[in-house]
Amino acid sequence: RNGVNGLARSMPTSCAIDRVARAKSLDVFEVPTGWKFFGNLMDAGRLSICGEESFGTGSDHIREKDGIWAVVAWLNIIAHVNQTKPGATVRSIMQEFYSIYGRNYFTRYDYEEVESDGASKMVDRLRKFADGGLVGQSFGEYKVAKVDDFEYTDPIDGSVSKRQGVRVIFEDSSRIIFRLSGTGSQGATVRIYIEKYDPSEFETDAQVALKPLVAAALEISKLDEFTGRKEPTVIT
Repeated sequence: RNGVNGLARSMPTSCAIDRVARAKSLDVFEVPTGWKFFGNLMDAGRLSICGEESFGTGSDHIREKDGIWAVVAWLNIIAHVNQTKPGATVRSIMQEFYSIYGRNYFTRYDYEEVESDGASKMVDRLRKFADGGLVGQSFGEYKVAKVDDFEYTDPIDGSVSKRQGVRVIFEDSSRIIFRLSGTGSQGATVRIYIEKYDPSEFETDAQVALKPLVAAALEISKLDEFTGRKEPTVIT
C-alpha cells in the first residue's frame, strides 16, 4: 500500500537482498548486527523490509524479526503466487527466484565456549590482514579481492560502529566473515559466515556447495590452532 522505502540486511547476512535491490532500483543498507540499526532507518522512513542473521526477517509495519513474522510473510508469498500459479510451493517459488537472481549459498558455523584468549588472538591476527596482506592470494579456486574489519556510519544519527567483523571477500563476490562475541569467563563464541553466489546452479546442497570455502575459512583463520576446536558446535 505504501510502497517500499528501502531494504537492509545485517552485514553477515546473505547478500541475496542486494541483488533484488539493484534490480528494483531500491536503496539497500548493510548494517551491523543489532535491531537498533534497522530501527533508526525505519524511523527515518528509509527502510521497509530487512533481514537479520539466523533467518530473522522484519519490516517497518511489524517490527519483529523472528518467528511469526517470517511464517506470515511466507504464507502471504505462497498465497500471492498461487493466485496465478496454483500449486506453487516454497521450493518452486525459490527455484523461480534463483532463475531470476541466481542463488546465494549461505551457511554459518558457530564455535561456542571456546577459550577466550586463543579466540581473541585469532581475530587480532585476522584484523591485520585488513592492510592488504591477504589480497591476491588464492585458496583453491577463490582469489582474495579485499579484506576489512567492517565499520558502519549510521546515515541517520552519524554514530560510528567499528570492529563489527572481519570480511574476506573474493573476486567472484564469495565471502567469509569472522565474528567474535562473549569473551568473558564462560568462554567466547566464534561465528564464521560463508557465502558464495552461483548464477546457474541452484540444486546443490548448501554444505556441499560451500565445502571449498569452509576449508578456506579454516585455513585462513587457523581456528584449530588458536582454539583447539576441530568441529563447530552448531551449523546453520
